[in-house]
Amino acid sequence: MAELGSKGVTAGKIAINVQKKLTRAQEKVLQKLGKADETKDEQFEQCVQNFNKQLSEGTRLQKDLRTYLASVKAMHEASKKLTECLQEVYEPDWPGRDDTNKIAENNDLLWTDFHQKLVDQALLTMDTYLGQFPDIKSRIAKRGRKLVDYDSARHHFEALQTAKKKDETKIAKPVSLLEKAAPQWCQGKLQAHLVAQTNLLRNQAEEELVKAQKVFEEMNVDLQEELPSLWNSRVGFYVNTFQSIAGLEENFHKEMSKLNQNLHDVLLGLDKQYSGNAFPVKAQPRKKTKLFARLRKKMSSDSTPAKANKSPSPPPDGSPITSPETKTVNHDLEPSTLETPGASIPKSPSQPAEAAHAGAEAAGSEAAAGAEPSKTEADSGSSSLPAVVVETFPATVNGTVEGASSERADMPPGFLFKVQAMHDYTATDSDELQLKAGDVVLVIPFENPEEQDEGWLMGVKESDWIQRKELDQCRGVFPENFTERVQ
Repeated sequence: MAELGSKGVTAGKIAINVQKKLTRAQEKVLQKLGKADETKDEQFEQCVQNFNKQLSEGTRLQKDLRTYLASVKAMHEASKKLTECLQEVYEPDWPGRDDTNKIAENNDLLWTDFHQKLVDQALLTMDTYLGQFPDIKSRIAKRGRKLVDYDSARHHFEALQTAKKKDETKIAKPVSLLEKAAPQWCQGKLQAHLVAQTNLLRNQAEEELVKAQKVFEEMNVDLQEELPSLWNSRVGFYVNTFQSIAGLEENFHKEMSKLNQNLHDVLLGLDKQYSGNAFPVKAQPRKKTKLFARLRKKMSSDSTPAKANKSPSPPPDGSPITSPETKTVNHDLEPSTLETPGASIPKSPSQPAEAAHAGAEAAGSEAAAGAEPSKTEADSGSSSLPAVVVETFPATVNGTVEGASSERADMPPGFLFKVQAMHDYTATDSDELQLKAGDVVLVIPFENPEEQDEGWLMGVKESDWIQRKELDQCRGVFPENFTERVQ
Protein backbone atom coordinates (compact mmCIF):
# COMPACT_ATOMS: atom_id res chain seq x y z
CA MET A 1 0.00 0.00 0.00
CA ALA A 2 2.83 2.32 0.83
CA GLU A 3 4.40 1.64 -2.54
CA LEU A 4 1.17 2.39 -4.28
CA GLY A 5 0.85 5.56 -2.29
CA SER A 6 4.36 6.64 -3.15
CA LYS A 7 3.75 5.84 -6.77
CA GLY A 8 0.58 7.86 -6.66
CA VAL A 9 2.35 10.82 -5.13
CA THR A 10 5.11 10.60 -7.69
CA ALA A 11 2.62 10.38 -10.51
CA GLY A 12 0.77 13.35 -9.10
CA LYS A 13 3.94 15.44 -8.92
CA ILE A 14 4.83 14.50 -12.44
CA ALA A 15 1.37 15.57 -13.61
CA ILE A 16 1.68 18.86 -11.77
CA ASN A 17 5.15 19.52 -13.27
CA VAL A 18 3.90 18.66 -16.73
CA GLN A 19 0.96 21.02 -16.28
CA LYS A 20 3.31 23.79 -15.11
CA LYS A 21 5.56 23.28 -18.12
CA LEU A 22 2.59 23.44 -20.47
CA THR A 23 1.27 26.58 -18.77
CA ARG A 24 4.70 28.24 -18.96
CA ALA A 25 5.16 27.29 -22.60
CA GLN A 26 1.74 28.68 -23.43
CA GLU A 27 2.51 31.90 -21.55
CA LYS A 28 5.88 32.33 -23.34
CA VAL A 29 4.21 31.85 -26.71
CA LEU A 30 1.59 34.46 -25.89
CA GLN A 31 4.29 36.87 -24.73
CA LYS A 32 6.30 36.41 -27.88
CA LEU A 33 3.21 36.92 -30.01
CA GLY A 34 2.42 40.11 -28.10
CA LYS A 35 -0.91 38.79 -26.79
CA ALA A 36 0.31 38.86 -23.20
CA ASP A 37 2.47 41.40 -21.46
CA GLU A 38 5.73 40.37 -19.74
CA THR A 39 7.01 41.67 -16.44
CA LYS A 40 10.41 43.26 -17.06
CA ASP A 41 13.13 44.49 -14.73
CA GLU A 42 15.92 46.28 -16.63
CA GLN A 43 18.07 46.66 -13.54
CA PHE A 44 17.95 42.95 -12.87
CA GLU A 45 18.68 42.14 -16.51
CA GLN A 46 21.81 44.30 -16.29
CA CYS A 47 22.86 42.39 -13.20
CA VAL A 48 22.39 39.13 -15.09
CA GLN A 49 24.60 40.40 -17.95
CA ASN A 50 27.30 41.37 -15.46
CA PHE A 51 27.00 37.95 -13.83
CA ASN A 52 27.53 36.15 -17.13
CA LYS A 53 30.52 38.35 -17.96
CA GLN A 54 32.02 37.76 -14.52
CA LEU A 55 31.57 34.01 -14.87
CA SER A 56 33.23 34.02 -18.29
CA GLU A 57 36.21 36.03 -17.06
CA GLY A 58 36.62 33.86 -13.98
CA THR A 59 36.51 30.66 -16.03
CA ARG A 60 39.18 32.00 -18.38
CA LEU A 61 41.36 33.09 -15.46
CA GLN A 62 41.06 29.66 -13.88
CA LYS A 63 42.07 27.99 -17.16
CA ASP A 64 45.09 30.27 -17.62
CA LEU A 65 46.14 29.77 -14.01
CA ARG A 66 46.08 26.00 -14.46
CA THR A 67 48.19 26.40 -17.59
CA TYR A 68 50.64 28.56 -15.64
CA LEU A 69 50.91 25.94 -12.91
CA ALA A 70 51.52 23.24 -15.51
CA SER A 71 54.32 25.38 -16.95
CA VAL A 72 55.85 25.83 -13.49
CA LYS A 73 55.73 22.07 -13.03
CA ALA A 74 57.40 21.50 -16.38
CA MET A 75 60.06 24.12 -15.60
CA HIS A 76 60.69 22.41 -12.29
CA GLU A 77 61.30 19.09 -14.01
CA ALA A 78 63.60 20.71 -16.59
CA SER A 79 65.58 22.52 -13.88
CA LYS A 80 65.84 19.32 -11.87
CA LYS A 81 67.26 17.41 -14.84
CA LEU A 82 69.71 20.22 -15.54
CA THR A 83 71.05 20.23 -11.98
CA GLU A 84 71.24 16.43 -12.02
CA CYS A 85 73.33 16.66 -15.18
CA LEU A 86 75.65 19.13 -13.44
CA GLN A 87 76.03 16.76 -10.49
CA GLU A 88 76.90 13.89 -12.81
CA VAL A 89 79.55 15.75 -14.81
CA TYR A 90 81.08 17.46 -11.76
CA GLU A 91 84.12 15.34 -11.01
CA PRO A 92 84.91 14.36 -7.40
CA ASP A 93 88.31 16.07 -7.29
CA TRP A 94 86.94 19.42 -8.48
CA PRO A 95 86.51 22.09 -5.79
CA GLY A 96 82.96 22.90 -4.72
CA ARG A 97 81.41 19.53 -5.42
CA ASP A 98 79.55 19.48 -2.08
CA ASP A 99 78.36 23.02 -2.71
CA THR A 100 76.93 22.10 -6.11
CA ASN A 101 75.06 19.16 -4.56
CA LYS A 102 73.60 21.41 -1.89
CA ILE A 103 72.61 24.01 -4.47
CA ALA A 104 70.86 21.31 -6.51
CA GLU A 105 68.87 20.16 -3.46
CA ASN A 106 67.86 23.69 -2.55
CA ASN A 107 66.89 24.35 -6.15
CA ASP A 108 64.53 21.38 -6.14
CA LEU A 109 63.00 22.38 -2.79
CA LEU A 110 62.51 25.94 -3.94
CA TRP A 111 60.62 24.88 -7.07
CA THR A 112 58.44 22.48 -5.07
CA ASP A 113 57.58 25.12 -2.47
CA PHE A 114 56.79 27.70 -5.17
CA HIS A 115 54.41 25.34 -6.95
CA GLN A 116 52.63 24.30 -3.77
CA LYS A 117 52.10 27.89 -2.62
CA LEU A 118 50.68 28.79 -6.01
CA VAL A 119 48.18 25.96 -5.65
CA ASP A 120 47.20 26.96 -2.11
CA GLN A 121 47.07 30.72 -2.48
CA ALA A 122 45.91 31.09 -6.07
CA LEU A 123 44.33 28.00 -7.58
CA LEU A 124 42.29 26.90 -4.55
CA THR A 125 41.11 30.47 -4.01
CA MET A 126 40.13 30.59 -7.67
CA ASP A 127 38.17 27.36 -7.36
CA THR A 128 36.35 28.66 -4.28
CA TYR A 129 35.50 31.89 -6.05
CA LEU A 130 34.02 30.10 -9.05
CA GLY A 131 32.25 27.56 -6.86
CA GLN A 132 29.48 30.04 -6.02
CA PHE A 133 28.51 30.73 -9.61
CA PRO A 134 26.65 27.47 -10.44
CA ASP A 135 24.19 27.92 -7.53
CA ILE A 136 23.51 31.55 -8.41
CA LYS A 137 23.12 30.65 -12.06
CA SER A 138 20.57 27.99 -11.12
CA ARG A 139 18.64 30.47 -8.96
CA ILE A 140 18.58 32.99 -11.81
CA ALA A 141 17.06 30.37 -14.08
CA LYS A 142 14.52 29.41 -11.40
CA ARG A 143 13.63 33.05 -10.89
CA GLY A 144 12.90 33.27 -14.61
CA ARG A 145 10.52 30.30 -14.40
CA LYS A 146 8.73 31.77 -11.36
CA LEU A 147 8.37 35.05 -13.22
CA VAL A 148 6.54 33.21 -16.00
CA ASP A 149 4.30 31.53 -13.41
CA TYR A 150 3.57 34.90 -11.87
CA ASP A 151 2.70 36.43 -15.24
CA SER A 152 0.48 33.44 -16.06
CA ALA A 153 -1.40 33.68 -12.73
CA ARG A 154 -1.79 37.40 -13.14
CA HIS A 155 -3.20 37.05 -16.63
CA HIS A 156 -5.62 34.32 -15.48
CA PHE A 157 -6.91 36.45 -12.61
CA GLU A 158 -7.26 39.47 -14.85
CA ALA A 159 -9.18 37.38 -17.34
CA LEU A 160 -11.62 36.28 -14.63
CA GLN A 161 -12.08 39.85 -13.47
CA THR A 162 -12.76 41.01 -17.00
CA ALA A 163 -15.27 38.23 -17.58
CA LYS A 164 -17.23 38.93 -14.37
CA LYS A 165 -20.04 40.73 -16.12
CA LYS A 166 -20.17 38.11 -18.84
CA ASP A 167 -20.46 35.42 -16.21
CA GLU A 168 -23.42 37.25 -14.64
CA THR A 169 -25.12 37.35 -18.01
CA LYS A 170 -24.52 33.64 -18.54
CA ILE A 171 -26.08 32.96 -15.13
CA ALA A 172 -29.27 35.02 -15.93
CA LYS A 173 -30.20 32.91 -18.93
CA PRO A 174 -30.48 29.60 -17.10
CA VAL A 175 -32.53 31.34 -14.44
CA SER A 176 -35.17 32.35 -17.00
CA LEU A 177 -35.38 28.75 -18.18
CA LEU A 178 -35.56 27.45 -14.68
CA GLU A 179 -38.51 29.66 -14.01
CA LYS A 180 -40.40 27.68 -16.59
CA ALA A 181 -39.17 24.20 -15.66
CA ALA A 182 -38.36 24.33 -11.96
CA PRO A 183 -40.29 25.33 -8.91
CA GLN A 184 -39.78 28.77 -7.53
CA TRP A 185 -37.89 27.69 -4.43
CA CYS A 186 -35.26 25.80 -6.56
CA GLN A 187 -34.43 28.68 -8.85
CA GLY A 188 -32.83 30.73 -6.08
CA LYS A 189 -30.61 27.89 -4.92
CA LEU A 190 -29.34 27.20 -8.46
CA GLN A 191 -28.51 30.82 -9.02
CA ALA A 192 -26.72 31.02 -5.69
CA HIS A 193 -24.67 27.92 -6.61
CA LEU A 194 -23.51 29.38 -9.91
CA VAL A 195 -22.51 32.64 -8.26
CA ALA A 196 -20.66 30.77 -5.56
CA GLN A 197 -18.83 28.67 -8.17
CA THR A 198 -17.78 31.76 -10.08
CA ASN A 199 -16.57 33.44 -6.93
CA LEU A 200 -14.65 30.29 -5.99
CA LEU A 201 -12.77 30.28 -9.29
CA ARG A 202 -11.94 33.92 -8.92
CA ASN A 203 -10.80 33.44 -5.36
CA GLN A 204 -8.60 30.47 -6.36
CA ALA A 205 -7.05 32.51 -9.17
CA GLU A 206 -6.38 35.32 -6.76
CA GLU A 207 -4.78 32.96 -4.28
CA GLU A 208 -2.57 31.46 -6.97
CA LEU A 209 -1.57 34.93 -8.08
CA VAL A 210 -0.62 35.96 -4.55
CA LYS A 211 1.34 32.76 -4.02
CA ALA A 212 3.20 33.05 -7.34
CA GLN A 213 3.95 36.69 -6.66
CA LYS A 214 5.30 35.90 -3.21
CA VAL A 215 7.61 33.13 -4.44
CA PHE A 216 8.88 35.29 -7.29
CA GLU A 217 9.47 38.36 -5.14
CA GLU A 218 11.37 36.39 -2.50
CA MET A 219 13.79 35.03 -5.10
CA ASN A 220 13.95 38.33 -6.90
CA VAL A 221 14.81 40.28 -3.77
CA ASP A 222 17.61 37.85 -2.82
CA LEU A 223 19.16 37.99 -6.28
CA GLN A 224 18.79 41.75 -6.47
CA GLU A 225 21.02 41.93 -3.41
CA GLU A 226 23.51 39.16 -4.26
CA LEU A 227 24.26 39.91 -7.91
CA PRO A 228 25.53 43.49 -7.44
CA SER A 229 27.54 42.38 -4.42
CA LEU A 230 29.06 39.52 -6.39
CA TRP A 231 29.88 41.83 -9.29
CA ASN A 232 31.69 44.27 -7.01
CA SER A 233 33.63 41.49 -5.29
CA ARG A 234 35.52 40.71 -8.49
CA VAL A 235 37.85 43.68 -7.95
CA GLY A 236 39.07 42.50 -4.56
CA PHE A 237 39.39 38.93 -5.79
CA TYR A 238 41.54 39.90 -8.78
CA VAL A 239 43.71 42.12 -6.58
CA ASN A 240 44.30 39.39 -3.99
CA THR A 241 44.93 36.71 -6.58
CA PHE A 242 47.50 38.61 -8.61
CA GLN A 243 49.12 40.08 -5.52
CA SER A 244 49.62 36.57 -4.21
CA ILE A 245 51.09 35.36 -7.51
CA ALA A 246 53.36 38.40 -7.80
CA GLY A 247 54.56 38.08 -4.20
CA LEU A 248 55.27 34.38 -4.59
CA GLU A 249 57.17 34.98 -7.81
CA GLU A 250 59.18 37.79 -6.23
CA ASN A 251 60.26 35.65 -3.28
CA PHE A 252 60.94 32.69 -5.54
CA HIS A 253 63.16 34.65 -7.89
CA LYS A 254 65.01 36.26 -4.98
CA GLU A 255 65.86 32.87 -3.50
CA MET A 256 66.64 31.44 -6.92
CA SER A 257 68.93 34.38 -7.62
CA LYS A 258 70.88 33.60 -4.46
CA LEU A 259 71.28 29.98 -5.50
CA ASN A 260 72.39 31.02 -8.98
CA GLN A 261 74.92 33.44 -7.50
CA ASN A 262 76.29 30.67 -5.27
CA LEU A 263 76.55 28.37 -8.27
CA HIS A 264 78.29 31.13 -10.22
CA ASP A 265 80.84 31.58 -7.43
CA VAL A 266 81.51 27.83 -7.25
CA LEU A 267 82.09 27.59 -10.99
CA LEU A 268 84.23 30.72 -10.89
CA GLY A 269 86.48 29.04 -8.33
CA LEU A 270 86.68 25.98 -10.55
CA ASP A 271 87.60 28.14 -13.51
CA LYS A 272 90.36 29.89 -11.57
CA GLN A 273 91.90 26.63 -10.46
CA TYR A 274 91.86 25.23 -13.96
CA SER A 275 92.28 28.50 -15.84
CA GLY A 276 95.44 27.25 -17.56
CA ASN A 277 93.60 24.32 -19.11
CA ALA A 278 91.86 26.07 -21.95
CA PHE A 279 89.47 23.95 -23.98
CA PRO A 280 91.63 22.59 -26.82
CA VAL A 281 90.65 21.91 -30.38
CA LYS A 282 92.08 18.50 -31.16
CA ALA A 283 92.98 17.11 -34.53
CA GLN A 284 91.95 13.66 -35.65
CA PRO A 285 94.66 11.10 -34.94
CA ARG A 286 96.81 10.04 -37.86
CA LYS A 287 96.44 6.29 -38.03
CA LYS A 288 98.71 5.73 -41.02
CA THR A 289 102.49 5.92 -41.10
CA LYS A 290 103.81 9.47 -41.34
CA LEU A 291 104.19 10.45 -44.96
CA PHE A 292 107.78 11.62 -44.96
CA ALA A 293 108.85 8.86 -42.59
CA ARG A 294 107.45 6.38 -45.10
CA LEU A 295 109.40 8.07 -47.89
CA ARG A 296 112.61 7.90 -45.86
CA LYS A 297 111.97 4.23 -45.18
CA LYS A 298 111.38 3.65 -48.86
CA MET A 299 114.59 5.41 -49.89
CA SER A 300 116.67 3.54 -47.35
CA SER A 301 115.27 0.03 -47.80
CA ASP A 302 114.19 -0.19 -51.42
CA SER A 303 116.83 -2.33 -53.21
CA THR A 304 115.05 -2.82 -56.53
CA PRO A 305 115.34 -0.42 -59.45
CA ALA A 306 112.76 2.34 -59.28
CA LYS A 307 109.95 1.98 -61.77
CA ALA A 308 109.47 5.72 -62.07
CA ASN A 309 110.37 7.52 -65.26
CA LYS A 310 113.95 8.63 -65.47
CA SER A 311 114.52 12.31 -65.29
CA PRO A 312 116.24 13.95 -68.22
CA SER A 313 120.01 14.26 -68.14
CA PRO A 314 121.45 17.51 -66.88
CA PRO A 315 121.99 20.15 -69.53
CA PRO A 316 125.42 20.37 -71.12
CA ASP A 317 126.24 23.48 -69.14
CA GLY A 318 125.85 21.51 -65.88
CA SER A 319 122.98 23.61 -64.45
CA PRO A 320 120.87 21.75 -61.86
CA ILE A 321 117.44 20.35 -62.55
CA THR A 322 114.76 22.68 -61.20
CA SER A 323 111.57 20.97 -62.33
CA PRO A 324 108.93 21.17 -59.55
CA GLU A 325 107.78 17.68 -60.53
CA THR A 326 111.05 15.94 -59.45
CA LYS A 327 112.68 14.99 -56.19
CA THR A 328 116.45 14.57 -55.88
CA VAL A 329 117.95 12.49 -53.13
CA ASN A 330 121.69 12.43 -52.39
CA HIS A 331 122.53 9.13 -50.80
CA ASP A 332 126.01 10.36 -49.87
CA LEU A 333 124.62 12.99 -47.48
CA GLU A 334 124.20 12.42 -43.78
CA PRO A 335 120.81 11.07 -42.67
CA SER A 336 120.07 14.40 -41.02
CA THR A 337 119.89 16.02 -44.43
CA LEU A 338 116.95 13.78 -45.34
CA GLU A 339 114.57 15.43 -42.86
CA THR A 340 112.97 17.30 -45.72
CA PRO A 341 112.67 15.08 -48.83
CA GLY A 342 113.53 16.68 -52.09
CA ALA A 343 115.84 19.30 -50.56
CA SER A 344 118.18 21.00 -53.00
CA ILE A 345 121.62 19.42 -53.22
CA PRO A 346 124.60 21.73 -52.74
CA LYS A 347 127.38 21.77 -55.23
CA SER A 348 130.72 20.21 -54.26
CA PRO A 349 133.54 21.61 -56.44
CA SER A 350 136.28 19.77 -54.55
CA GLN A 351 134.79 16.31 -55.06
CA PRO A 352 135.81 14.49 -58.26
CA ALA A 353 133.13 13.05 -60.42
CA GLU A 354 134.55 9.54 -60.10
CA ALA A 355 134.30 9.60 -56.31
CA ALA A 356 130.74 10.83 -56.52
CA HIS A 357 129.93 8.05 -58.96
CA ALA A 358 131.46 5.48 -56.69
CA GLY A 359 129.44 6.78 -53.75
CA ALA A 360 126.27 6.48 -55.77
CA GLU A 361 127.04 2.83 -56.61
CA ALA A 362 127.68 2.07 -52.94
CA ALA A 363 124.27 3.42 -51.98
CA GLY A 364 122.48 0.48 -53.60
CA SER A 365 120.91 -0.74 -56.78
CA GLU A 366 118.46 2.12 -56.61
CA ALA A 367 121.11 4.44 -58.02
CA ALA A 368 121.52 2.27 -61.08
CA ALA A 369 117.89 2.81 -62.13
CA GLY A 370 117.49 6.49 -61.58
CA ALA A 371 120.91 8.16 -61.79
CA GLU A 372 123.50 9.11 -64.39
CA PRO A 373 127.05 10.18 -63.60
CA SER A 374 127.66 13.88 -64.02
CA LYS A 375 130.37 15.15 -66.26
CA THR A 376 133.72 16.22 -64.92
CA GLU A 377 134.70 19.78 -64.55
CA ALA A 378 137.00 19.46 -67.57
CA ASP A 379 134.18 18.17 -69.79
CA SER A 380 131.47 20.55 -68.63
CA GLY A 381 133.49 23.63 -67.96
CA SER A 382 131.79 24.11 -64.57
CA SER A 383 131.77 22.66 -61.07
CA SER A 384 130.74 19.01 -60.84
CA LEU A 385 127.50 17.74 -59.30
CA PRO A 386 127.31 14.78 -56.94
CA ALA A 387 125.68 11.64 -58.18
CA VAL A 388 121.94 11.69 -57.46
CA VAL A 389 118.95 9.50 -57.77
CA VAL A 390 116.08 11.25 -59.48
CA GLU A 391 112.52 9.99 -59.05
CA THR A 392 109.63 11.67 -60.76
CA PHE A 393 106.34 12.11 -58.88
CA PRO A 394 103.65 13.60 -61.12
CA ALA A 395 101.16 15.85 -59.37
CA THR A 396 97.80 14.13 -58.91
CA VAL A 397 94.34 15.22 -57.85
CA ASN A 398 92.23 12.37 -56.47
CA GLY A 399 94.52 9.91 -58.19
CA THR A 400 94.41 11.67 -61.59
CA VAL A 401 97.45 13.31 -63.10
CA GLU A 402 96.89 17.01 -63.32
CA GLY A 403 98.18 18.65 -66.49
CA ALA A 404 100.18 21.80 -66.53
CA SER A 405 97.36 23.56 -68.37
CA SER A 406 95.10 23.30 -65.31
CA GLU A 407 97.62 24.75 -62.89
CA ARG A 408 97.73 28.39 -62.09
CA ALA A 409 101.06 30.04 -62.62
CA ASP A 410 101.08 31.78 -59.23
CA MET A 411 100.05 28.67 -57.29
CA PRO A 412 101.91 25.48 -56.44
CA PRO A 413 101.47 22.50 -58.75
CA GLY A 414 98.14 20.77 -58.29
CA PHE A 415 96.66 23.65 -56.26
CA LEU A 416 93.12 22.82 -55.10
CA PHE A 417 91.81 25.58 -52.84
CA LYS A 418 92.69 27.89 -49.97
CA VAL A 419 91.95 27.47 -46.29
CA GLN A 420 92.52 29.74 -43.30
CA ALA A 421 93.59 28.53 -39.88
CA MET A 422 90.95 29.18 -37.22
CA HIS A 423 93.05 27.90 -34.32
CA ASP A 424 96.75 27.52 -33.54
CA TYR A 425 98.20 24.11 -34.28
CA THR A 426 101.52 22.86 -32.94
CA ALA A 427 103.18 20.38 -35.26
CA THR A 428 104.03 17.04 -33.65
CA ASP A 429 106.09 15.66 -36.53
CA SER A 430 108.50 16.96 -39.12
CA ASP A 431 105.99 16.41 -41.94
CA GLU A 432 103.31 18.60 -40.32
CA LEU A 433 102.71 22.33 -40.76
CA GLN A 434 102.95 24.67 -37.80
CA LEU A 435 99.87 26.92 -37.94
CA LYS A 436 98.82 30.14 -36.29
CA ALA A 437 95.27 31.44 -36.33
CA GLY A 438 94.86 33.48 -39.51
CA ASP A 439 97.48 31.67 -41.61
CA VAL A 440 96.36 30.99 -45.17
CA VAL A 441 97.27 27.56 -46.53
CA LEU A 442 97.31 26.52 -50.19
CA VAL A 443 95.92 23.00 -50.34
CA ILE A 444 97.55 20.59 -52.78
CA PRO A 445 96.88 16.90 -53.41
CA PHE A 446 98.81 14.04 -51.91
CA GLU A 447 101.20 12.49 -54.39
CA ASN A 448 99.79 9.15 -53.38
CA PRO A 449 96.13 9.28 -52.27
CA GLU A 450 96.70 6.25 -50.07
CA GLU A 451 99.05 8.33 -47.93
CA GLN A 452 96.21 10.65 -46.85
CA ASP A 453 94.74 10.16 -43.39
CA GLU A 454 91.12 10.99 -42.74
CA GLY A 455 90.72 14.57 -41.55
CA TRP A 456 94.17 15.68 -42.79
CA LEU A 457 95.15 17.77 -45.81
CA MET A 458 98.40 18.48 -47.64
CA GLY A 459 99.37 22.07 -48.28
CA VAL A 460 101.88 24.90 -48.09
CA LYS A 461 101.44 28.16 -46.23
CA GLU A 462 100.80 30.98 -48.67
CA SER A 463 103.43 33.22 -47.08
CA ASP A 464 106.10 30.52 -47.49
CA TRP A 465 105.12 29.88 -51.09
CA ILE A 466 105.26 33.56 -52.00
CA GLN A 467 108.68 34.00 -50.42
CA ARG A 468 110.40 30.78 -51.43
CA LYS A 469 108.48 29.12 -54.27
CA GLU A 470 109.95 25.83 -53.09
CA LEU A 471 107.21 23.29 -52.62
CA ASP A 472 109.36 20.43 -51.34
CA GLN A 473 110.78 22.41 -48.44
CA CYS A 474 107.54 24.15 -47.42
CA ARG A 475 104.73 21.68 -47.77
CA GLY A 476 103.30 19.53 -45.02
CA VAL A 477 100.13 17.98 -43.65
CA PHE A 478 97.73 19.67 -41.24
CA PRO A 479 94.37 18.87 -39.54
CA GLU A 480 91.39 19.97 -41.60
CA ASN A 481 89.20 20.79 -38.58
CA PHE A 482 91.63 23.55 -37.54
CA THR A 483 90.90 25.45 -40.75
CA GLU A 484 88.05 26.92 -42.75
CA ARG A 485 87.85 26.99 -46.52
CA VAL A 486 88.03 30.52 -47.95
CA GLN A 487 88.42 29.88 -51.68
